[in-house]
Amino acid sequence: MKKYRLLCLIILNIFCGYAQESKVKSGDKKYDGYAYIDAIKTYERLADKGYKSEDLFKKLGNSYYFNSEFEAASKWYGELFALNPAPEAEYYYRYAQSLKSAGQNDKATAILNEFSDKYKTDSRAKLYKENPNYLEQIKANSGRYKIEDAGINSKYSDYGSFVFKNKIYFASARDTGNFTQRKHKWTGEYFTNIYNADIDPTTSATSKANKIKSLLNSRFHESSIVFTKDGKTAYFSRNNFVNGKKGKDDNEITLVKIYKADVDNEKFSNIIALPFTSDNYSTAHPALSPDEKTLYFASDMPGTIGQSDIYKVSIKGNNSFGSPENLGTPINTEGKETFPYITSENEIYFASDGHPGLGGLDVFVGQMQSNGSINDIQNLGSDINSPKDDFAYTIDPFSKQGYFSSNKDGGQGSDDIYKFMETRALKCLQELNGIVTDSQSSAILPETELTLYENQKIIKSSVSNSKGEYTFSVECGKTYMVRAQKIEYETKEEMVTIGKVSGQTHLPIALDKSICKVTIGDDLGKCFGIKMIYFDLDKYNIRTEAAIDLEKILDVLNQHPTMKLDIRSHTDSRASNQYNLKLSDQRAKATLNWLIKNGVAKNRLTARGYGETQLVNDCSDGVDCSEEQHQMNRRSEFIITGL
Repeated sequence: MKKYRLLCLIILNIFCGYAQESKVKSGDKKYDGYAYIDAIKTYERLADKGYKSEDLFKKLGNSYYFNSEFEAASKWYGELFALNPAPEAEYYYRYAQSLKSAGQNDKATAILNEFSDKYKTDSRAKLYKENPNYLEQIKANSGRYKIEDAGINSKYSDYGSFVFKNKIYFASARDTGNFTQRKHKWTGEYFTNIYNADIDPTTSATSKANKIKSLLNSRFHESSIVFTKDGKTAYFSRNNFVNGKKGKDDNEITLVKIYKADVDNEKFSNIIALPFTSDNYSTAHPALSPDEKTLYFASDMPGTIGQSDIYKVSIKGNNSFGSPENLGTPINTEGKETFPYITSENEIYFASDGHPGLGGLDVFVGQMQSNGSINDIQNLGSDINSPKDDFAYTIDPFSKQGYFSSNKDGGQGSDDIYKFMETRALKCLQELNGIVTDSQSSAILPETELTLYENQKIIKSSVSNSKGEYTFSVECGKTYMVRAQKIEYETKEEMVTIGKVSGQTHLPIALDKSICKVTIGDDLGKCFGIKMIYFDLDKYNIRTEAAIDLEKILDVLNQHPTMKLDIRSHTDSRASNQYNLKLSDQRAKATLNWLIKNGVAKNRLTARGYGETQLVNDCSDGVDCSEEQHQMNRRSEFIITGL
């Protein structure tokens, strides 16, 4: 990305060798002032003459790295590692990033393994350790976009787009053809200004780009403009320059600030730097939350974890803002995080070289939670990302159209803007739905509380509607637990595994009453969901699992000493009528004897087997029925005959 960046000042060491001292100092001065292209020439001449030092190779590597010339950067970082196999953490990571960008993935992996072993507390090492096969995930996230040139690029740097009222606004370093244009020593290109172009709402084709002629564009860099929905306010990045005065930090460097302006028909006025900006650190790339109450941006202000982090600040109105808050981990790393973009779907897109990627800056997306945390950060895949710098991603979550910037191979300039259509969502999603009912009566149960769990963590909560229905949006291929809770019912949990393709998964939930109201003629067994007292085949001995159900009946009888029961046993029709009648009678009496043996008075109980004489369906002799249909007829009943 050959343009101004959020930069960390680099502390320089003194070179060894008195004879070369003046040349080294010349290179250092250019390096300190971010005139990296000039510094490269000086340092390379020294290296060509055989001079070697860690500092020399670090500066050469950095000079190319900061200009996104990763193949050359990998050469000089390689020389650094040959001289010192264990430099600081930052050089491990930059070397690995440069190798990846140069297509040397195996060597990059080896360096990353060394890096993660040596610097275990570095968040980038942790991310790599957690997902060493990150390239497989990137591959799975690829193939989801249709991408083409945005139609507004030049042979210079064009980047950072924002769409507003059928216009695209972007930064460009294109030649304007006048005699006063100024080149930036760091990039060798003209300073960037804000341009715009009309977008055809039907075809998304763009018109010829025009430079905005107003106080917005100064003699220095402007970029990353965003507008409020009413179009009356704009936020943008600019070198520290306002009212004809250029601000500098303690090292005489002009950094970057976020500015605010009033807007009236593309006339910009009342341009001011935001109150939390400073001459001594950079703030850039503003992005508004959908409700426009929060401004997100990138900065290297004190408290930053890496080279630049993503922050947020509340917008209070009347040019008043809250205190900037670092978004923290896991989004920010010891690397560079920049170019945030927030959607109405609570997604935050950003560029990073600290998260596992393909090299240079990659675009990632994270899910913003209600408590302010960010999780499920994923690389967008190799459609958007490349071994070079990919950044400034914006998308309309409804049309799925958007733009991003990149200096990948095949572009017109050092940076280019691309438009895209997202043809497949990053996540394969399904709708998990169902109806909550009473297990006995099948009555629908509205206002049931439902909680979705994944790995014992709450993901979402809901309440069933007036029809007892509930829905959750879930990810394909994952296993979830759904918990249903309702007063007077027993809480129930159901596990469900979602299919691996988009669609729907249906999970009905039937709840058992915890408070069961019964009267004479009701079946006590239904209070506990007892459908059958189980016996071994052709036998009538009480099995262990049957005893558990009978213990429930016993407990109720003990709590209600005047209650009387008629125990009824039924079979299906698949043996002879005489055999079924005898077997069911023996089983009914075995149930009665078990209760008497456990303390129930004999005069409270009666028992009888009905065989196949009281079928609940048409599955009589000679009728072809399923096992499930036959099972409906095999049942035990505990009919209340007295209270």
